[in-house]
Amino acid sequence: MPILEREPPKGRRESYVLPKVPVPPLKQTLDMYLSCMKHLVKEEQYQKTKAIVVKFGEPGGTGELLQKKLLERSDKTYNWVYDYWLEDMYLNQRLALPVNSNPAMVFPKQNFKDRKDSLRFAAHLITGVLEYKERIDTRVLPVDFARGQLAGTPLCMKQYYRLFNTYRLPGHKRDTLVIHKPGSTEQEHIIVACKNQFFVLDLVVNKKKLKEMDILTQLEKIVKMAENSEERQPPFGLLTSDGRTEWAQAREVLIKDSVNRESLAVIEKCLCVLCLDNPSGMEVGDTSRALLMLHGGGHDKMGANRWYDKPMQFIVGEDGVCGTVCEHSPFEGIVLVACTEYLMKFMTGSPSKMGRATSVSELPTPARLLWKTTPHIQDLLKASAERLQRLVRDLDMDVHKFEVYGKEFIKKQKMSPDAYIQVALQLAFYRCNGRLVSTYESASIRRFHEGRVDNIRSATSEALAFVKAMTDEKASLSDSEKMKQLWDAINAQTNYTITAITGFGIDNHLLGLREIAQELKMERPEIFTDETYVASNQFILSTSQVPTTVEMFCCYGPVVPNGYGCCYNPQSDHLLFSVTSFHGSTETCSAVFIKALDEGLVEMRDLCRKCNKPQSSAAPAASKAVENNQGAGSKLPSTLQKTGK
Repeated sequence: MPILEREPPKGRRESYVLPKVPVPPLKQTLDMYLSCMKHLVKEEQYQKTKAIVVKFGEPGGTGELLQKKLLERSDKTYNWVYDYWLEDMYLNQRLALPVNSNPAMVFPKQNFKDRKDSLRFAAHLITGVLEYKERIDTRVLPVDFARGQLAGTPLCMKQYYRLFNTYRLPGHKRDTLVIHKPGSTEQEHIIVACKNQFFVLDLVVNKKKLKEMDILTQLEKIVKMAENSEERQPPFGLLTSDGRTEWAQAREVLIKDSVNRESLAVIEKCLCVLCLDNPSGMEVGDTSRALLMLHGGGHDKMGANRWYDKPMQFIVGEDGVCGTVCEHSPFEGIVLVACTEYLMKFMTGSPSKMGRATSVSELPTPARLLWKTTPHIQDLLKASAERLQRLVRDLDMDVHKFEVYGKEFIKKQKMSPDAYIQVALQLAFYRCNGRLVSTYESASIRRFHEGRVDNIRSATSEALAFVKAMTDEKASLSDSEKMKQLWDAINAQTNYTITAITGFGIDNHLLGLREIAQELKMERPEIFTDETYVASNQFILSTSQVPTTVEMFCCYGPVVPNGYGCCYNPQSDHLLFSVTSFHGSTETCSAVFIKALDEGLVEMRDLCRKCNKPQSSAAPAASKAVENNQGAGSKLPSTLQKTGK
């Protein structure tokens, strides 16, 4: 089985020359941890936690031993946290991929005249995918560079090389991220899903790459084949929508038969999946399109016309609903944005090449993947369908365009749009719940070799002071006092962002210490069983900025049952929010959160207008960080309790 590559392949020097992720000083992390949690837990609990942390960090104590071992690990590896992080963030998680883990990118609504028009779009899209993949394979993608405060720093490009050659294989306790060798002849096909059937579209025939017209011809054949009810297979894609352990168990049953084993092998080695969707019958708006991307609308709509383990699934609906849904473990949101923006620009800027095609007689008929079923397998499919339907019913989504102002107004205040929006999210949550909670904002650490993300803990004490000033203490404070509180919150957010993106955040470090203790077969240190640590990893507010330069947006689900998922896309004259929660929770409601967010954003604008005097000493740090963390785009996967392993 292919494993994660560690040595940089020839020609890939951009990752190899990057520095390693640093191991932060132990005392610094412990002090920051206490600072992050003091105002989020009761005083009695905080004092208990403080005593535990002090004992953990004392000279010659457990913390120093684990720190020493972590430093040794750092010396021996390219990236000391990567494997720990990948397993904890994704591979160990047991919840279903749709909604809970896989994010989606929603493309602009298309106006197709008929089914053939949608197939032309799909053929052109796949042509763009192949062009982009060739740029990856030939190493001609330009190296990304950091912008903002630390502008000019080259960023690790490894995530790009995992867009099309990876697959998440389900396991009973832990999944495996399978990485196929780039340019492998095993990867010269895509899988096309149509009417819950799966077909193999070979991209190379008689040693010649298919042209766009050839791809269209093959797609037309596939659509016609899918109409044949006599040859229709059961909707096996449903199994990939289930919990990871349930899917692993079902897969074990499937592979006992050679037909199923061969079909799975073909899917697992494909470049990507193209899902040709029928009209959903839903009213087409931003929210409904986002729902169709995330979960397909359930087993009775498009939910079975997917294969959720594959990192790149492109969806082309006959009704113009298009986008991509991604298995998140190989790459972050910024890489997804770069790929999809390339494709959107290719679609609009590169004319469709529908020239003379290969003779139809020379093109083999695409193969329909066959499955052998049994009554037991039918029961498994039925159970998966029911669980997907429960998830679909439970998701509460609201895609909202805030049009009062956009990031240009914020930048005129000499503030970072990202920090400003994060403070607004804290205000909205406080207004709805009367408290702040542990908050996750992804922080890109791609300036390091194999860097993925750490966490920006946005629920700062300064944010709490500001939101109280705008609510509980509103009548007793002057506008200038509120403005000072806003600046303090903006600067605290900005400073934490810089700390995290430069490798000194606390979450990865604490994770590393915890995992080292487990490797040493130590009894789990009390710091990691403490109630405060458990609460610190319950991210009731999970957020990510995913900005785009073309008309599309990203969305994902909450990561805890009583939480919110909030993905935002700041544009010049508006702010786009995708907010999700679960109907099953009495503590959340996406529409109520959006209403509170709107009110807070208007109040923050009014406050800025009244004062209109940003502090000159505070402004530079905040404004320079405006693009430091754009598009980190990683969401923490859903888990009831991250620390309960």
